[in-house]
Amino acid sequence: MDFALTAEQKEFQRTVREFAERELKPGASRRDETGEFPAAIVPKLAEMGLMGMVFPLEYGGGGRDFVSYAVAVEELARVDAAVTITILAHTLCAGHIFAFGSDEQKRMYLTPLARGEKLGAWALTEPGAGSDAAAIRTQAVADDGGWRLTGNKFFISNGSRADTLVVMAVTAPPGGKRGISAFIVPADVPGLTKGKNLDKLGFRASDTVALTFKEVPVPGANLIGEANRGFAQAMEILNGGRIGVAAMALGIGRACLEESIAYGKRREAFGHPIADFEAIRWMLADMATELDAARLLVHRAARLKDSGERFVREAAMAKLFASEAATRAALKAVQIHGGYGYTRAFPVERYLREAKLCEIGEGTSEVQRMVIAKELLKT
Repeated sequence: MDFALTAEQKEFQRTVREFAERELKPGASRRDETGEFPAAIVPKLAEMGLMGMVFPLEYGGGGRDFVSYAVAVEELARVDAAVTITILAHTLCAGHIFAFGSDEQKRMYLTPLARGEKLGAWALTEPGAGSDAAAIRTQAVADDGGWRLTGNKFFISNGSRADTLVVMAVTAPPGGKRGISAFIVPADVPGLTKGKNLDKLGFRASDTVALTFKEVPVPGANLIGEANRGFAQAMEILNGGRIGVAAMALGIGRACLEESIAYGKRREAFGHPIADFEAIRWMLADMATELDAARLLVHRAARLKDSGERFVREAAMAKLFASEAATRAALKAVQIHGGYGYTRAFPVERYLREAKLCEIGEGTSEVQRMVIAKELLKT
């Protein structure tokens, strides 16, 4: 498998990198400190075609492959992971509609999402259903040709900012994973209450909220695909989402490495730049090696997805390794910066807080190991 980027992918990478440096970097630390959602940046992301990169041109998307998506996510996360996760959550919503929606649903909902005219959110997780996603309790009850949704969702990225939600709910209790369906829910429907942004360790500028549904009316036409097939749909969407989180982790790890190299050359101790000392050099070498390995895993999974081949195991491997490599890189970066690394004077403390989420979101590291083992054992 050839992992070299094409000329077009390299040019796209350069364009996204320049955009991130110009538009995201100046306010990244301030947004992290205040928790301000990057509302003014989302239209610029749309103008750049970054809100619908992987969707066909006919639906307003960029028509790009998933390798290009992974490359763009890495470049954005290197500068501001909170903005990046806004794109990832949006892509989960739009991707679900693209993969399983009807032609009419794609025309009505996917097109404005792919163009970036509307923001999307994907609502699976609940207060009592995280890793055990089949344990969701939000119910959709048939009502006069449509449905009424009642229940609670939690940790929903873009939840209070989104215009369009994809919501998983139980339609055939007690069917477990075979009794869950997916619905498109406009965010302005009566009966939907949106919580406040959670006070998080990292990704503070990302909108992450609870959603409460109380007899929310949903037209029958907004059921995505077949009834009771929503769990299987969600698991397929998560496979692609794991590649996105892995690429985001890679970007965070790369930022740690670049900041550490720059600091190591500049900071002096005992009459020498600290980069002259073997202890620092070995940390840099370990960081670079692990991040290169992570990139190969990410790009392999993305290429398999682009080729239409099965990529469940490869996506889980990429997400597992890249997320844990990013955390190790962030810890080393803080160590290299010494006391300064434990303050807000340098961005590495933010990178550490952000890296940790990559081991949790879109399936914890423990879940990824379960997925990988299941694929190996075919059980």
